[in-house]
Amino acid sequence: MPDVYAPTAPVALVTGGNRGIGREVCRQLVGLDHVVLLTARSAKAAQEAAAELGPGVLGIELDVTSEPDRVRVADEVRERFGRLDVLVNNAAVAYDTWQRAVSADLDYVREAAETNLYGPWRLTQTLLPLLRASRHGRVVNVSSGAASLADMGAGTPAYATTKVALNALTRILAAELRADGILVNSVCPGWVATDMGGPGGRPVADGAAGVVWAATLPGGGPTGGFFRDGVRVEW
Repeated sequence: MPDVYAPTAPVALVTGGNRGIGREVCRQLVGLDHVVLLTARSAKAAQEAAAELGPGVLGIELDVTSEPDRVRVADEVRERFGRLDVLVNNAAVAYDTWQRAVSADLDYVREAAETNLYGPWRLTQTLLPLLRASRHGRVVNVSSGAASLADMGAGTPAYATTKVALNALTRILAAELRADGILVNSVCPGWVATDMGGPGGRPVADGAAGVVWAATLPGGGPTGGFFRDGVRVEW
């Protein structure tokens, strides 16, 4: 990592940051004078995206399902910055519109959970000492309206169930980390025109803005909530 940051600038790590909502979150955070650690499963993809976004964005290889990757990234952040102010758990897979719960491939569901649930869970655990070292730690779990039990219907069983579980994890972590001053929230970016969302959705910048809002909440802001565009969403 090059030394291209102000020592007092907030440090944010975004998973799945090389495209779509993750990339736009990185762009908006660096525009708010954050040092942004843009991560992707491919070092090349991370570094190319970081270079395109410009100074203040650093590309790092990180597969959230890989223990060696998680440990290496934590060590790099500790050595370079000594803290982490913002963690955006954005990486996700398996928008399985072709499946139904009654006939779902449960091996596929298990694989989805490795990225959508256990990945952010394990990464948060690994980076927790660095978040605690911050004076204003923030964790944002990028969720989905598909995870709202109030609106849930048929289909996308792998994606929906793993995002529901991510929302549950948000509530638990928020309660456990409240005393540390770490705010933990879930954010639904809405239907956004990304590779996963497909055409017809709203602009990526609009969906990412709600994630950035949660990542930059002031002290005393909400924690343990589920939001879209800064407004609470029914669980």
